[in-house]
Amino acid sequence: MNKSWQIPRRTFLKGLGTVVALPMLDAMAPVKTFASIGAKAKPPVRMAFVYVPNGAHMQDWTPLTQGLDFDLPYILRPLAPVKSHLTVLSGLTHDKGRTNSDNAGHHARGATVFLTGTQALKSEGADIRAGVSADQVAASVIGKQTRFASLELGTERGRQAGKCDSGYSCAYSNNISWRDESTPMAKETNPREVFERLFGSDSKKEVDENRVRRERYKKSILDFVLDDAKRLSSKVGGNDRQKLDEYLTAVREIEVRLEKAERASGQGIILPADAEKPTGVPDSFGEHIRLMGDMMVLAFQTDVTRVCTFMIANEGSNKSYPFIGVNEGHHTLSHHQGDAKKHAQIREINKFHITQFAHILQRLKSIPEGDGSLLDNCMLVYGSALSDGNAHNSENLPVLLAGRGGGTILSGRHLRYEYETPMCNLFLSMLERVGASTAAFGDSTGPLHGLEA
Repeated sequence: MNKSWQIPRRTFLKGLGTVVALPMLDAMAPVKTFASIGAKAKPPVRMAFVYVPNGAHMQDWTPLTQGLDFDLPYILRPLAPVKSHLTVLSGLTHDKGRTNSDNAGHHARGATVFLTGTQALKSEGADIRAGVSADQVAASVIGKQTRFASLELGTERGRQAGKCDSGYSCAYSNNISWRDESTPMAKETNPREVFERLFGSDSKKEVDENRVRRERYKKSILDFVLDDAKRLSSKVGGNDRQKLDEYLTAVREIEVRLEKAERASGQGIILPADAEKPTGVPDSFGEHIRLMGDMMVLAFQTDVTRVCTFMIANEGSNKSYPFIGVNEGHHTLSHHQGDAKKHAQIREINKFHITQFAHILQRLKSIPEGDGSLLDNCMLVYGSALSDGNAHNSENLPVLLAGRGGGTILSGRHLRYEYETPMCNLFLSMLERVGASTAAFGDSTGPLHGLEA
């Protein structure tokens, strides 16, 4: 290969109704921000927010010691393989999640304040009001550089209107991403639809034709870009060929998992054009979460977006978890009233969620990028807007920050902040790191100190 041969960062493999973005390759042309002509491409920094409902069993969440020398408590133990990329943040608060004269409705307020830092207007009508969320502040600036400004994911769709929590609209409990103060960003809960969105062209007609043809002839989405892939592979160096092969293998592996999930749920069929589309949602909740997480990883790997939110479940979710021995609903259990048996079940739910998050982080860590891994170039916040679900606390929230923000975060630590430190300080620091700096956000009092590498 001619070492001077380069391809644009926005190169896609194309076929009928198919657009497959590429991971960062050594042959990608340098961008304008490079210190010198011909400098190696510096990977962009991505940000994601993963939300879990109903608080956490804080006794088994919070490490006993601070700094680098800390042990992972029971709930966080599945994160052991990525501990060096993890920062546990204790002491952060969302004041606008508190009652503040609005009485009951902690779940609705909690989900809303999580990324906005603002208090939801207590309304179950059309006059909902919150604030622009941190992810959308970032998307409005850096989203112009990618195919999708942001990606909103979840596993429970939920209603967008009607009463869900003590006089609050369902829109509050079922969303964490807000484009403006009255417009929540609807999340996608069907992994098949996310897959088609990420790898479909902008032409709906071509996308529909591609999907029908694939289903009819049992073809992979990659079959439609095979010629393009072969041409590219013949031009790039050995390291890039390996990256390309590993990436396309990962895409196909997800396709296989989607097909398996659809067959298991009776969805692997072709319906008439006027019939309702199959859901494609796996029967296994764990597989559902992992598939959605893998979509986020692919989106970051190919740089089709740099901003993502993922609600593992809606706030106030009363989902049961019989597959881990928990038959009672999550929300019901969160009102434990000190019952030791309920505490034990809550921590098992918390650990199950963390196990799925660990899968996402390990996938990010396994993908080489630049001088490190994709995880090195990410910032992923994992947490809830409540600490203890029974007390509905909005202080000392369960919050994790994973990734190194492009080398700007010293990870592998437990940091404890002063009581009442606004969680919005964390968002302020993250926005600066992705190139979307703002003087203030929500109730921030300044950037969150202590994160720096």
